[in-house]
Amino acid sequence: MLLDVLIVDDSAAIRKILQRVLNQAEIPLGEIYEASDGVEALKVLGSQKVSLVLADINMPNMDGLQFLRKLKEEPQFDTLPVIMVTTEGGQAKVMAAAELGAAGYIRKPFTADQIRHTLSSFL
Repeated sequence: MLLDVLIVDDSAAIRKILQRVLNQAEIPLGEIYEASDGVEALKVLGSQKVSLVLADINMPNMDGLQFLRKLKEEPQFDTLPVIMVTTEGGQAKVMAAAELGAAGYIRKPFTADQIRHTLSSFL
């Protein structure tokens, strides 16, 4: 099964790195969509069907936690897995993301092995 993935991060470089690492991790990818913040991500999800979202926590306009909260309010996205990608060292935001329904998290910087391990349950 191919995963259609939405990568949400305000850094274009991080979005490209995540794409490269997903390929290195041998994740069976379909389409990859990108968004620079939560607002843009919601627009993408309004027009594209994805199987997985990788979202940064710290972004302008609508951060990852606000995005996750908004997303989980919509019944059609209730089961959509969202993995938070973060530089956050503290547990508070990671715990908040889990309480909002995040399916997991990956700390930056990440490796292909970490990505593969975290995403293995979605393959």
